[in-house]
Amino acid sequence: MTMNSVIRRPASALRAFLHSEAAGGIILMAAALAALIVANSPLASAYFDALHAYVGPLSVLHWINDALMALFFLLVGLEIKREVLDGQLSTWARRTLPGVAALGGMIVPGLVYVAFNLADPAALRGWAIPAATDIAFALGVLSLLGSRVPVSLKVFLAALAIIDDLGAVIVIALFYTAQINIYALLGAAFVFAILRGLGTAGYRKLPAYLVLGAVLWVLVFLSGVHATIAGVLLALTIPLRTARDTPDAAHESSPLHRLEHWLHAPVAFLIVPIFGFANAGVSFAHVTPAVLQDTLTLGVAAGLLLGKLGGVFGAVVLMTRLGWAELPAHANWGQMLGVALLCGIGFTMSLFIGLLAFEDPALQERVKYGILAGSLLAGLAGYTVLRFSGRKVDPS
Repeated sequence: MTMNSVIRRPASALRAFLHSEAAGGIILMAAALAALIVANSPLASAYFDALHAYVGPLSVLHWINDALMALFFLLVGLEIKREVLDGQLSTWARRTLPGVAALGGMIVPGLVYVAFNLADPAALRGWAIPAATDIAFALGVLSLLGSRVPVSLKVFLAALAIIDDLGAVIVIALFYTAQINIYALLGAAFVFAILRGLGTAGYRKLPAYLVLGAVLWVLVFLSGVHATIAGVLLALTIPLRTARDTPDAAHESSPLHRLEHWLHAPVAFLIVPIFGFANAGVSFAHVTPAVLQDTLTLGVAAGLLLGKLGGVFGAVVLMTRLGWAELPAHANWGQMLGVALLCGIGFTMSLFIGLLAFEDPALQERVKYGILAGSLLAGLAGYTVLRFSGRKVDPS
């Protein structure tokens, strides 16, 4: 029996899905562009009316943002758990560089936004909007560059975005929660305890988790905490068997692996594009110099373009200069600069946080202007830098 047959680790979900993530990003780009076209066409009224039409207790837009996106957050939670326990983030050495870069990429954009909006206390509520990176969009741009970008940088970007997503989930739970319904919250805690008990006991039947997860979603929704957090909580309870637990390939069929693989395609190719189409539609009919110079719009755009660049690239420079980390294999500083710029593409999670931060449609519209401008400029700048930064040839 060979050593490889004894300790055969599965390909990380992160690595296995890099290409499909990129494809999902391209579809998301198309959905966002379609939304912009429709919102500025004769179909605009029908588009907005359809989004605000009620189906049962919620509007179509709320079903998308609160229910469908709970599945997105479930996948995010599964990916975080998978990578921390058995993937690219399974050791502190692997977590250090993307972790510190993600932290810098959240703090500095927030500070840039605050600097633009210090004179407007109401606008400060949106400080977290430019702190998010859209992994699908960013990997979609990277896919256009092919072999010009080493795989190690793609893995670094994906790991950074996963940690960034974890930070965004924490921010949403702590800072964007409405008034609490204590009884619903206690009910959610009870259901979560049952789920944890099932997971700890190693119960492997996914239907039970999904049914209880639906109950958890309803209770979290009623509690005042944003309902999508239920997706992350459910993910934390799904059992995972790692390569250390089972040295053969049996662990690849653990409940977490199965659910992650089942969810990935519908989330990447259906749910996130639907969210993008529903939320990226903004009319340019009211765009004036005053709107473009508004501190809310400028703060979001500058936070994404300049804040992400300064936070991510600055953290990597600091870590390498101190000797605490090294650049990803076969990557040069120009390529790292390009990836830091791509981190400024904050589309999906930034839009989501913006909707939570502001209820006023006029403010939401200005947030969208800032997100679109900042993400577009960051994407174009990152692509250009990576396109002309050259690449090191992998000696292997």
